[in-house]
Amino acid sequence: MPVPSAAPEVVTLGCRLNIAESEQIRAMLGSRDMVVVNSCAVTNDAVAATRAAIRRARRARPASELVVTGCAAEIDPEGFAAMPEVSRIVRNPAKLAPAHWGADHAPAPLFTHYARAFVEVQNGCDHSCTFCAIPAGRGPARSVGAGAVIERIAALVDAGHREVVLTGVDLTSYGGDLPGAPTLGSLVERILRFVPTLERLRLSSLDSIEIDDRLFALLVGEPRVMPHVHLSLQAGDDMILKRMKRRHTRIQSVRIVERLKAARPGIAIGADLIAGFPTESEAMFANTLALLDDCDVVHGHIFPFSPRAGTPAARMPDVAPPEVRSRAAVLRARATERRAAWLASLVGTEQGVLVERPGDRGHAPNFAEVRLVTDAAAPTPSIQMAGRVVPTRIVAAEQQHVIGIPR
Repeated sequence: MPVPSAAPEVVTLGCRLNIAESEQIRAMLGSRDMVVVNSCAVTNDAVAATRAAIRRARRARPASELVVTGCAAEIDPEGFAAMPEVSRIVRNPAKLAPAHWGADHAPAPLFTHYARAFVEVQNGCDHSCTFCAIPAGRGPARSVGAGAVIERIAALVDAGHREVVLTGVDLTSYGGDLPGAPTLGSLVERILRFVPTLERLRLSSLDSIEIDDRLFALLVGEPRVMPHVHLSLQAGDDMILKRMKRRHTRIQSVRIVERLKAARPGIAIGADLIAGFPTESEAMFANTLALLDDCDVVHGHIFPFSPRAGTPAARMPDVAPPEVRSRAAVLRARATERRAAWLASLVGTEQGVLVERPGDRGHAPNFAEVRLVTDAAAPTPSIQMAGRVVPTRIVAAEQQHVIGIPR
């Protein structure tokens, strides 16, 4: 059924930063008859998914204005503007400007569609990883001042949010462009001090080489910072890391995880890993596969290498596409196996679950997905629990989630 023509809609692809920005856009749309597609360009598949989302939106809303923004539209504005479904493009640097959405000001987003709220504290990137097109879509690194961040988080907590996620393109570079060069650790400290009613603070993807002593101490010693660290590792072989122009080595990745888990044993490790990067041999791939075990990864995000036009990696000798897909499948299978074993280890524990809509599922502090039941078999689709942190006893585990009984 087509969506009523007067209801604005925002379609979000890609990262948590896009979620944060989409909610800011949603707050500016009012009741306009408009569909906004906030695009992603991290891989060729993401660009294809954006085009598919545009076509679906036009079929559902034939009379609405259809606006495309985000990284894919920034990198290839002419290509997206040429799609017959598209009314106009809003470039990334202007995507949060009220005038482009027919608004005279920018209301604070309330994240009414989400149990947790996403707050952008950093955007852009000054690094030049050879596989990445995102700097072309996001521009140089820039940070949001701590005062504005704290004000936004305080408003979200006052609106009922128990958990906030800090987001950015290169989150651990936070503050380098601000007066006095504050760090991400100092920002987290200030948030916790000045928003004492915030129950849970979660950080999005971190660059392991930039976790300094201040941030490390918060990750392992502050109970309001969730025991879940997602690391941008990308590979487990030093030669591939060098050809990617990453700034860390394999052993540095392993050592930071060993330190994290020694200081906070229940901390859950997530990681981004790329399969089939150009020049990757079987032995190099084996090193990346072994990194899942060596870094105790339980939240694995696996990507087959996708050559992005204009990046140095696109000009390197490639791995045959069938082999890229095969290696990605092997990595995913191992990541799934590790996740299932970790979830099984949670059976019998008590977890504070942030309940999400429609009320029959949520996430534990370690970001394990929890399906809620009244007993071992009966679902509990209680909309009244949505948005609450509910003490829950974990009673069983599946391959991708655990089952819990709320107390």
